[in-house]
Amino acid sequence: MHTEWTGKFDGKDYPVNGDATADTRAYRRSNDTTLTFTAKKGTKVVNNGRVVVAADGKSRTVTQTGTNPNGQKFSATSFYDKQ
Repeated sequence: MHTEWTGKFDGKDYPVNGDATADTRAYRRSNDTTLTFTAKKGTKVVNNGRVVVAADGKSRTVTQTGTNPNGQKFSATSFYDKQ
């Protein structure tokens, strides 16, 4: 999957490309290493979560919860390592 989002970390909705489940995402900076986000399809929130970057900047963890297109609830945690 490849998605693209361009916007500000101001909590406002900005369009997302390449995501069949969401039209917009909104990010807000919580602190120096944490972002919270909300994704919407139309006006309906389909998932939300948080991105936490390690203090050394070498990894990040993304946790999210939401509802898939079939109406099933989900939760996921992804870990990314900088190469």
